[in-house]
Amino acid sequence: MYEVWGQAALWLGLALIATLLSIWLRIATALSEIIVGTVAQLLIGVLLGATLAADQPWITFLSGTGAIILTFLAGAELDPVVFRAKWKEATVIGFISFLAPFLGCAAISYWFLGWTVRASWLAGVAMSTTSVAVVYAVMLELGLNRTDFGKTILAACFVTDLGTVIALGLIFAPFTFRTAVFAGVAAAVFVVLPFLTPWFFKQYGGRPSELETKFLLFILFGLGSLAVWAGSEAVLPAYIVGMLLAGTVGKDHQLIRRLRTLTFGLLTPFYFIRAGSFVSLPALLHAPIPLLALFLGKMATKIIGVYPATKAYRYAQKEAVYTTLLMSTGLTFGSISALFGLSHGIIDQTQYSVLIVVVIASAVVPTIIANAFFIPRYLLPKSGEEFTK
Repeated sequence: MYEVWGQAALWLGLALIATLLSIWLRIATALSEIIVGTVAQLLIGVLLGATLAADQPWITFLSGTGAIILTFLAGAELDPVVFRAKWKEATVIGFISFLAPFLGCAAISYWFLGWTVRASWLAGVAMSTTSVAVVYAVMLELGLNRTDFGKTILAACFVTDLGTVIALGLIFAPFTFRTAVFAGVAAAVFVVLPFLTPWFFKQYGGRPSELETKFLLFILFGLGSLAVWAGSEAVLPAYIVGMLLAGTVGKDHQLIRRLRTLTFGLLTPFYFIRAGSFVSLPALLHAPIPLLALFLGKMATKIIGVYPATKAYRYAQKEAVYTTLLMSTGLTFGSISALFGLSHGIIDQTQYSVLIVVVIASAVVPTIIANAFFIPRYLLPKSGEEFTK
């Protein structure tokens, strides 16, 4: 058992280092954790001939839990009033953010890299994503999640990733009896949850036993398990649950604070460090052309698609560029799509490594550029401002 505690101490030590680096370098903690995971995996391998043991079941569980709760929190940030007021804007930006790289990167994979038709479509799906986890972590750190601007970007992220999941399902995933069961149960839960949750919390909540947190985790884990059983992904129902409860749970600031403490203090370091540990430098050295082609292809198609859409809605220059760069990020659904392709024999190990490295690079590079040069600081909440959504 001491090995487990030692591994836990190592991972949380890396998380502490990543947090200090994020403070010193003024970058998002999520990005510093990805970079620390990459460097730590390399150094431990070279110096000790070992690994970070990122595939250990308990690390995988904590990582997955972090992704689920983080995605739920991102959904809960979607202010229903703002979404209703700007649903056209969020839908247009989000759909273009999905469609442009989906078609563009699929074409690059097939015509330029010579991948098979199915592998090319899979690459298009993996490159089409926007990372809700990264965008939300950045928004939260800057305080933009409290602004209409930040809430609109999060709504657009949801539309993008919804397009990714639908494309993955329509092109590759079989529609079986399990799919029908999952869809039926999820639909029933989605209908009942907005009415049941506030009543249940009012009747039994507000106690030291943290009933609210247990209830939410029960719902998220239950739907996540059913989603995986049906061949889908656990984070998708988590995002929808967050959106449905944005008007109730999302307004309970004390509950949200406690969930953030759990998520950012313990869970998401495992998620982001684990993502960084999968970066393979040999893959970078042996496949520079596919890496460069897909990375530039994703960045170019996102910019060509998203930037004009933001200007059509009269975004200021910094807001337009910042939105475009954040919508260019990818991590959660990109890596999920790549792993789906590998496990179902759609892509091989080399193609999987290329996609994973590009996905992680797209989480790091655009966000660093955005936060270094294009933050619309005039939109940031004033220091000392009272905590609000």
